Amino acid sequence: MVSSGLSDEFPPGLPHRDMSEVEPQKDQPHPVKWYRSSMFNITIVGLCSFSCPGIWSAMNSLGAGGAASPNLINAANAITFCLMVLSSYLSSALMYFIGVRGALIFGCIGYAPFAAGLYTNNRYGNEWLVLLGAALCGISAGVFWAAEASIAIAYPEPWNRGKALGYWLSFKLFAQMLGGAINLGLNASNDQAGQVSYTVFLVFIAIQATGPFIGFLLNSPDKVERKDGKKVDLTITQNPWLEIKATTKLFFTKKFLLLLLWIGNAVFSESVFFTYLAMWFSVRSRALGSLMSGIVPVIGGNILGYWLDRDSISLKIRSRVAFWTLVIIQGAWWTWATVLVTRFKETKPTFDWTTPGFGAAFGVFVFLAMGFQLNYLFLYFIVHNIAESDEEIIRYAALIRGTESAWEALSYGLESLTLFTEAGGVYMSFAIWAVAIYPAWHLLRHFGVHRPLVGDESYPAIIDRMNEKGVISSKTSSGDEAGNEKTVKA
Repeated sequence: MVSSGLSDEFPPGLPHRDMSEVEPQKDQPHPVKWYRSSMFNITIVGLCSFSCPGIWSAMNSLGAGGAASPNLINAANAITFCLMVLSSYLSSALMYFIGVRGALIFGCIGYAPFAAGLYTNNRYGNEWLVLLGAALCGISAGVFWAAEASIAIAYPEPWNRGKALGYWLSFKLFAQMLGGAINLGLNASNDQAGQVSYTVFLVFIAIQATGPFIGFLLNSPDKVERKDGKKVDLTITQNPWLEIKATTKLFFTKKFLLLLLWIGNAVFSESVFFTYLAMWFSVRSRALGSLMSGIVPVIGGNILGYWLDRDSISLKIRSRVAFWTLVIIQGAWWTWATVLVTRFKETKPTFDWTTPGFGAAFGVFVFLAMGFQLNYLFLYFIVHNIAESDEEIIRYAALIRGTESAWEALSYGLESLTLFTEAGGVYMSFAIWAVAIYPAWHLLRHFGVHRPLVGDESYPAIIDRMNEKGVISSKTSSGDEAGNEKTVKA
């Protein structure tokens, strides 16, 4: 037998999920109360995402947090993401003590102080609160990221997971749209380079302060009701030290190591395209950018979510079409951006929407922002398909978020250097895209091939195939619900 190099982590045979995760007959849904439903809880997580990281992104989408110069804000963001590496890594251990809802609430707390730092910097030139706020944000945000990702992956029914991921991630972009609309209204007459109005930040601080209170509305996992009747279990049962060891061990598995560069490809670009916006565009053009960087990614992300949920199409086809589409369009966008910044280094333009060439320069920013959203959503689709249990979902979420934070800390740190601010970030992003393709493909090519993952086959088809192979007895298919009377052959 020829080994693929991943056969130990992708063995053939039984699906890696319980059979109850396959969609039941449409006319036999499990009854649920609306306030216990998976989509209600995803809405609560989405509202927390709107008020906290969404508003953070709205400030970021102004270009360098709305400041006249990107260097201080990029340095502050580097501090945030460095601390998020640690807080994300420890988040599963923290959930042992406070649970996933407590982790979500705790994660909301540190965002408003950073917005306050941006306000005082914008109005009074104060810098210390920016840096302190960035540190507080980093401590809480890593926990928030891990908690919200765990909920978004584990709470929805499998056949709704792609749509639920798109729905959840859309809230963050709705915040960018709101921030962009507010900012555009306040700065529509400013066609020069510079910083945005400080009044914007007062609105942002107020919204972020609501995040922890919204988090209290989340149902704990044991109270969630799903249409497939399956209970959600995100309980961490082992002690925190063993949990940290389990998370560390998972990091060094082949499956996760193959994802490292693709995670970098997904998130390294965020500081790059927002710094690009701050460097080369007028204040009102940056305000327009913050609006459009919400609208276009929402559309693209939800289209991708619906595609990934098309269980009438095999998982193999869905994952491969999504992957290669992302690879090709990103390659085109980075080529476009590389040509532009190479030219801008010499010409030093400031584009307003009345300036010739604005469309070509502005368009690549919008497409790169959409690419960030598409890659983000696709990462969680991957996590769902490689995680072996609900506990592992929490660990993967912590690792994904921590790794994202490390890449973004590197990205914002480099973007705070003048050499990278103008063009180096684009060049490096292009290189990361190129080297990330093969390792990610080496992982993705096993989806729907080595084992039937969730959504790859209908429930009856899986039962029939497994009966034919003698993996389960014939009485499984006539047992209650999802084969609760099954007997496994020795």
